[in-house]
Amino acid sequence: MSGTNDMSNKILVVDDEIAVCKQLRKFLEPKGYSVLEAHSGEEALSIYKQEKPDVVLLDVMMLGMNGLETLKELKSFDPEASVIIVTAIREKELAKQTLAEGAFDYITKPIDPDYLELALMTQIVLRQNGKLASRSLVRFNL
Repeated sequence: MSGTNDMSNKILVVDDEIAVCKQLRKFLEPKGYSVLEAHSGEEALSIYKQEKPDVVLLDVMMLGMNGLETLKELKSFDPEASVIIVTAIREKELAKQTLAEGAFDYITKPIDPDYLELALMTQIVLRQNGKLASRSLVRFNL
């Protein structure tokens, strides 16, 4: 799967632990992703509005605005935002809640790199196909 990306796909990694952001950057950049980092929910929202990343990898437990609050706020101004929760919390109810709020997936740490890459690629393809589909509908006046 590696080497299939073209650096146009931006991933916003949101975690208040800088080491986690660096670890994800180290994994994603060699695969061709452009990685943006935010260390709080507030910073994530600001970066998202400016950069419009393709996918957001969002931690749940953060100081200040937590991941669930960040997810809700993000979805309020961009319902199409692609968000994957990446957290150490293994709680079924929290997973259900984040998925109900619009997250695409809920991945627990330690992260399975193959699964993460598959989830990212799936989100990017769905996002690109959605854009292509909407362009086709406009072109054919459907």
